[in-house]
Amino acid sequence: MGLRRAVASTLLTIITTMGVTVGLAPTAGAAGIAGTNDMVSLGDSFASGVGSRTYYADSGSCYRSPASYPVLAAGASGLALDFRACSGATVANVTTGQLAAVDAGTDYVTLTVGGNDVNFAPVLTECAKPSWWGNCDAAINAALTILRTQLPGRLSALYTQIRAQAPAARVVVTGYPLLFNGTDCNLLTFFSGAEMARLNAATVELDTLISTRTTAAGFTFADPRPAFAGHAWCDGGSYVNGLSSPILESYHPNTAGHQAYAGVVRPLLGVPAATRVSAPAGVSAGSGVQDLGAATFAAPDLGSAEARAAARAAGVSTFELAMLRAAQLRGVPAAALEALDRKISQRLGR
Repeated sequence: MGLRRAVASTLLTIITTMGVTVGLAPTAGAAGIAGTNDMVSLGDSFASGVGSRTYYADSGSCYRSPASYPVLAAGASGLALDFRACSGATVANVTTGQLAAVDAGTDYVTLTVGGNDVNFAPVLTECAKPSWWGNCDAAINAALTILRTQLPGRLSALYTQIRAQAPAARVVVTGYPLLFNGTDCNLLTFFSGAEMARLNAATVELDTLISTRTTAAGFTFADPRPAFAGHAWCDGGSYVNGLSSPILESYHPNTAGHQAYAGVVRPLLGVPAATRVSAPAGVSAGSGVQDLGAATFAAPDLGSAEARAAARAAGVSTFELAMLRAAQLRGVPAAALEALDRKISQRLGR
């Protein structure tokens, strides 16, 4: 027994000294494995994994998820992941709060950013209101002004800095999927067909800008739109959450959507698929937590003081507002509710 104990002790010492770890799954906060190619993930909620409903506890309000496309892509490629993407991030937030993770030793970078720069959540909030309350066209027009006049320079400056800090890294920049199919299937929102068409068109313009600037920087553009075709909100087999609880999850890819994102990004990394796909070689998910206080989507509440004030200002009668609210609470079909709201708007000449 003494000899066995001595041999076991010697073997344990050797294994510990060599840094060999057997049978341990990587967890959030784990450092990347020495000698393993590494990937740094930058960006906003579409990169952090919002919509998947499962998050690393130590990622705080960044809401980084083990079901996000960076974790899935890194795991499928055998890469160690430094996960810096954060819900609510703008280009400026990536530059000041995430980019420090990228350096000359970085092998791969993924990035999704730009949506919050053009006020993604506030625009959706405005467009979800009835037409007599919200001004969707004005919100979209303001977003497009930022997209056309300010965002091009912001993106180019960020891409230049990434290349300066990581001269040899392969950089994959993603666009955004089209969220709408022209139908609003939720009783608590009032997206019209025309509004959803404009929102999708604005997304196309945003993706075109990101693609153009990405290519000009010598990076690779990953377009998720083909993968999401036929899987918008209200489609059967949707890859997108509608109005959700908690509301943070609303209008973001669900788990199937993040898998679709990963399916687009992973081949563009140019890394042979890992022999055994489970988790990245190492994940650092707790680092770089940012308290951004970013705006989130807010559903219109027809029973609120704000709704009553908007109705009075627009000339909607107390009876009409009460009728619309009662129909909502009864759970009438979304199409019938939309028809009722349209009738009110037509009376108002809108």
